[in-house]
Amino acid sequence: MPRPFYARGLSRAIVVTVALAAACTVSPPTIAAPAEAVPVPGDPLTGSGAVNRTELTAGQLTEGAATDTVPDSAFALPAQAAPPTHSFEGTLTLNGLSATGGFRVLKDPYGYGDTAATRHLPPVDIALVQNGSHLVPAKRGLQYTGNQAWNLAVGPGRAWNEDGDGERTRASLPFALVERNANCVHNGALMFLFDATSVSEIRYQITTETCEYFQLDMWGQVPADYRPGPVDGAENLRDAYAAEVGDRLPTKPISALATDYPDSGVDVAKFSAGITPSALSTFGFYFGGVHYVGNCRTRQGEYPFCGQMLLPSYSTAKSAFAGTAMLRLAKRYGPAVAQEMLSDRIPETAGNTAWSGVTLDQTLDMATGNYISHGYETDEAGPTMADFFAAEPYADKMRLALSFPRKAGPGSQWVYHTSDTFLATRAMNNYLQDKAGSDADIFDMLRDDVLEPVGVGPDSLVSSRTDNSPGGAPFGGYGMFWTQDSVARFAKFLNNDHGAVNGTQILDPALLTATMQRDPEDRGMTTTGAKPMKYQNGFWGQDFTSADNPAYTSPFYVPFMSGYGGITVAMMPNGATYYYFSDNNEFSWSSAVAEAAKLAPMPVEAVGAR
Repeated sequence: MPRPFYARGLSRAIVVTVALAAACTVSPPTIAAPAEAVPVPGDPLTGSGAVNRTELTAGQLTEGAATDTVPDSAFALPAQAAPPTHSFEGTLTLNGLSATGGFRVLKDPYGYGDTAATRHLPPVDIALVQNGSHLVPAKRGLQYTGNQAWNLAVGPGRAWNEDGDGERTRASLPFALVERNANCVHNGALMFLFDATSVSEIRYQITTETCEYFQLDMWGQVPADYRPGPVDGAENLRDAYAAEVGDRLPTKPISALATDYPDSGVDVAKFSAGITPSALSTFGFYFGGVHYVGNCRTRQGEYPFCGQMLLPSYSTAKSAFAGTAMLRLAKRYGPAVAQEMLSDRIPETAGNTAWSGVTLDQTLDMATGNYISHGYETDEAGPTMADFFAAEPYADKMRLALSFPRKAGPGSQWVYHTSDTFLATRAMNNYLQDKAGSDADIFDMLRDDVLEPVGVGPDSLVSSRTDNSPGGAPFGGYGMFWTQDSVARFAKFLNNDHGAVNGTQILDPALLTATMQRDPEDRGMTTTGAKPMKYQNGFWGQDFTSADNPAYTSPFYVPFMSGYGGITVAMMPNGATYYYFSDNNEFSWSSAVAEAAKLAPMPVEAVGAR
């Protein structure tokens, strides 16, 4: 199953920019958000504050030291958490990070951890506001740090009171390190105490990742400076987060699926079958209007912010970004956009006859006719693609993407190239600028026209770009990010809502039908490999017949998004979606299809020849 990925070549040093905020208002012992803020669903906290804490105690956060990672439950909101008496709004700076902290390599075949800077977090700032017991970063999603190894994302956290903390309030936040010029994500948490004018030291640790080739633990405790003060747009940030939480899909634990459908015979254990437990970041299943969620494992127990765990897209971006962007352009400007010639839309193709006659549709289908070897992902694992992934400047990435020679007629041979998706994304970007103006950006269009209307959360509204800069060209074929709710919501939009939001169609319906394997006359390209499948507009399609399961008396197709290392989002024709994120190169989800078929039959469908 797809997909080898080689994003190498930069020297690796870790820089994290962690900005946290602190407001200096001392309130009565009730939730301390401004009166006009819309409360976050679930607030206020109702605990007594009588928490039996043995890890990260007030004394340890004031005068202790981090000697190793601790159970991640120590960073979690405890059952008896009391409402916070202090409220954050301002900036927190972490100090002395380059001289302290622990680092443990677990898997590192390319030697990234050999660089001394990789083992420490540098000092950085982050701004936060608070709504009740919820801490909301002023900036969500990927942030470019300028460091040679790592970019940063910080998610919403919590604030609460415990009896053992005296007059101070306790805060905990999730954060993630994102590999520069690549898509690996390492998730962690940090904790500290604060009052109106000061903060304790900051304890942090990283104990999990979705990254096949670089796995590590990191921990430390450092001093910090607290600068309270207004944060721009604080009121909007508070209200927007309350709306975000309230709009999330209804969730239940995956175990509730058997309870909700007691006569189905569904076996919930099968939903993670075939995936090494230690390599599984998380998984989930959407059916019948409910998002059934799995846990978020770490090497120190459960991740304390499972719903905020940042997950890499890898090649699911080929579907969710590039393929979906084409469907949106087709709805805005007409389906003829699929037949746009790359040579007309990418100036860098001038003089390169290998790219004449290649359409956008063929490029998204991995059928440009330009390749070195048509063996299954031989090119993707080869030296040209290794250089493409390692290249950070736009000019270098474009030059390498265009370097494959013409070997077959366009549209005649499927050969998997992430570089093709980069080219398709650039062609769409330039087409959009021709239609909407020179300031238009293809990912911004996707964000504004699709992702935000669908309700995808702020953590998923930023894409990695060339030149390690927000002004660079989006990768297209990787570099997006998901949370549990965002991936389930996006799959629902495609699979259940058929590209419509509140009754308004925002994707071209005919092209979407073909993309989702619902048009037997248009299946897309046939892939190579041990089990040939279909590939259409950046989406995969796998057929299931009675040879796979005697219960499948009529054949059907399942379109799916797939990502490097072990990522699958399978959207079944009975309205169910199953997803998982893992990093041990395991692509095993046929058992989930079998369990989903017990809940509702798969629609009868003729399996077309293509």
